[in-house]
Amino acid sequence: MTGRDERPESRSPLITAADLAAHGVLPSPAPHTGRELDALLGLLTPHRPGITTVAVGHSRDDSCRRAAEAFTAAWENRGGTVLATVDWPETAASWLRPATRLTAGEPDAWVIAAAVPGFAQLARRLRHSTDWDPARTYAFASLQDSRLPALAGPRAVHGLRGATGDGGTWQVRHRWIVSRPPA
Repeated sequence: MTGRDERPESRSPLITAADLAAHGVLPSPAPHTGRELDALLGLLTPHRPGITTVAVGHSRDDSCRRAAEAFTAAWENRGGTVLATVDWPETAASWLRPATRLTAGEPDAWVIAAAVPGFAQLARRLRHSTDWDPARTYAFASLQDSRLPALAGPRAVHGLRGATGDGGTWQVRHRWIVSRPPA
């Protein structure tokens, strides 16, 4: 089975302006923390020895760009390989180009530092047009927002997991985000 999702919420990958407005003003991503980066690296490494290559995606704001750069440096210092670094604007007429660039090279996992509105759009396109798997995707705390599955569609992001600013973790389970405190 491919990652292509033919369910109703993914037939049109674009989220309407009315749907975005209905979810209120979404916060800009905060700068990442050291504990957050450590927790994110921890999600990728101890129990998943098969993850050596990643593709990194990020919004174009400074916080997300810096988080992606910090992750890339830390990942490469641990001997991992970053196959691609892809950025995107918060609004776009089409999300196909960043989606195909992010999935090219068939990475073992994806790492995302993004704002909710842009990533919700991208996630819909990824599920609609590529073999991307949210369960193989790890994110910074900026995506720990219950409006993400509401905007993207719960099937589009089910299994996505990430780190919290204080070093805990979170995971999307259908329409819910389940959080765990730091170990």
